[in-house]
Amino acid sequence: MTKSEIRYAHHPSDVKNYTTEALRAHFLIPTLFEYDTINLVYTMYDRLIVGGVLPVSKSLNLESIDELKAANFLDRRELGIINVGGAGAVRVDGTVYELAKKEALYVGRGAKEVVFERSGEEQPYFYINSAPAHHAYPTKKIGKADAEVIQLGDQQYANRRTLNKLIVNSIVETCQLQMGLTELHPGNVWNTMPAHTHNRRMEAYFYFDLEAGQTISHFMGQPDETRHLFMQNHQAIISPEWSIHSGVGTSNYSFIWGMAGENLDYGDMDGVSPAELR
Repeated sequence: MTKSEIRYAHHPSDVKNYTTEALRAHFLIPTLFEYDTINLVYTMYDRLIVGGVLPVSKSLNLESIDELKAANFLDRRELGIINVGGAGAVRVDGTVYELAKKEALYVGRGAKEVVFERSGEEQPYFYINSAPAHHAYPTKKIGKADAEVIQLGDQQYANRRTLNKLIVNSIVETCQLQMGLTELHPGNVWNTMPAHTHNRRMEAYFYFDLEAGQTISHFMGQPDETRHLFMQNHQAIISPEWSIHSGVGTSNYSFIWGMAGENLDYGDMDGVSPAELR
């Protein structure tokens, strides 16, 4: 079963007037994982698709949706997959790729069949991002040992974290999609702080490994006109190109960042110091 919905783009001047309810309706993706279902959100921000796949009692085939007007989901798109649960497998045109927790798979444009499966007793949770693609690059698995790992932050400022670049152009060729995974160290709660924006691309955040009963306050908006939304485990949020994307939790957690746009340079961002935020 596949479910899909569309989210439209917004002018920052309009967003200044949104209530909490409106912010949540337009930017928060509250439910990604449902029993034997593929949930997809098609955003007008660089046409990124954010989704969750939960194969419980059967395999799930990634079929085209009406918004794409294409015979196959990847006729004009590329796909990034990161497993955030137990061992699972993705079958791409007959080739099986086993994915442990926090391992990724890039699937290039033109693949006809993408099937998500369980491969063990534990439940896999497949988080996916997809963006339009102009060229067909090879499908490639990115295991834990393949990631480009960076240590960021400082325990003194409660933002010590490990950033794992997974689907980035230094590891795998893509058209525009980039994805990675950041893990907050125990006792650290701030992510992407100092904050930044990047007008060349949008971003989506997906939070996971959050302790039961805890919460994350995600910050968005222009640096001088910020807003916040409280989020739970396994929820995602859409970050426009004009918006900061940062957050703080009541405990440590992990999150996946996914980006689409015209620039593949990870370091292309406009920094905002904590003292500049309003």
